[in-house]
Amino acid sequence: MISISEFNFSGKKAIVRVDFNVPLDENGNITDDTRIRGALPTLKKILNDGGALIMMSHMGKPKGKVNPKLSLKQIVEAVSAQLGVEVKFAEDSGCAQAQAQALKGGEALLLENLRFYAEEEGKPVGVEKADPGYEKAKAEMKERQKAYAKALASYADVYVNDAFGTAHRKHASTAVVADFFDEDSKMLGFLMEKEVTAIDNVMKNAQHPFTAIIGGSKVSSKLAVIQNLLDKVDNLIIGGGMAYTFIKARGGKIGNSLHEDELIPEAQEIMEAAKAKGVNLSISASTVVGKEFSNDAEQKVVPIDEIPDGWMGMDAAPESLEEWKEILLDSKTILWNGPVGVFEFENFAKGTGAIARFVAQATQEKGAYSLVGGGDSVAAVNKFGLADKVSYVSTGGGAMLEAIEGKVLPGVAAIKG
Repeated sequence: MISISEFNFSGKKAIVRVDFNVPLDENGNITDDTRIRGALPTLKKILNDGGALIMMSHMGKPKGKVNPKLSLKQIVEAVSAQLGVEVKFAEDSGCAQAQAQALKGGEALLLENLRFYAEEEGKPVGVEKADPGYEKAKAEMKERQKAYAKALASYADVYVNDAFGTAHRKHASTAVVADFFDEDSKMLGFLMEKEVTAIDNVMKNAQHPFTAIIGGSKVSSKLAVIQNLLDKVDNLIIGGGMAYTFIKARGGKIGNSLHEDELIPEAQEIMEAAKAKGVNLSISASTVVGKEFSNDAEQKVVPIDEIPDGWMGMDAAPESLEEWKEILLDSKTILWNGPVGVFEFENFAKGTGAIARFVAQATQEKGAYSLVGGGDSVAAVNKFGLADKVSYVSTGGGAMLEAIEGKVLPGVAAIKG
């Protein structure tokens, strides 16, 4: 696989899959340009080399229909300002041959939202899996997806994938398009290279003790992640709403706390497997409970397996945080995905904030390698100004989770093989 840093784009047209799925306010103004800034090293490398740049991205979920509120035309001005060149715009991503052909070195073009075409995601339209004609529709859509990807590929000499946030999707622009470029004409962008390296650092090259903090609301969303980590970590900290399924599984009283009864057998299996593998499985010793699911709810601290009826677990309590601090400061590799409390409520975000500080402290003072990913975890390190105090902050929640599960990411495999 060729490295982007070694490639000279002079005289070449490069089509780059970026992740410009940025949040917009009601007036179409960007409220957070992190994803655009993340792609700049790759985009500027192409332009500075004298290459012609074609950018493609999705925005939102238009489901194969044109939706002006999800048009990438709204961000052209912002992308132009960041790149320092006037970005041209193609109103139709599937019919931009003339505009692409007219591009000169140092010029840039942004294609309209890829997902205005159903072919981008490649899902059959107007038919359900249970319908008798589903398999035929699926096969037809696969051919249409291939044709759409071929059209995108025809615009350029080189393909670069720099959109880690969609690397777990086998879409036309993230995986299928790569089939139309030879090995020396497709590569990962700088951002993708960093993401892949960061995940390899924790999943393949971790120094021990290795600690994973897995939080969030539901066990079901992280079950495969936890199961895969049991063969790799020394310590597994489980926090957030998912912890209460484990507490109930071991016979504790959880009051009105969020839990998934149907996953109690899996929770029991995980606890037994952790014990058998010698993994230190740490769940809150005590918890901050609330009388209702509200920021202003009456709260108190109780043992996590003795939550009174009518109360619900809302955050990790000081006793638990002290235990986790000790574990984290003794770790050489740290993976953090998911909050340990109701992070969206200021009064119940203290535990997640503390975890952010502990991870940063372990990184800065103890030399640990730390990878942080997932919306609320990333929000926490950003909120407390700690993003530059951890080793790496991932840009892709779903892609990172699938990589941690041990799955092959189609967007990476399409280039690396």
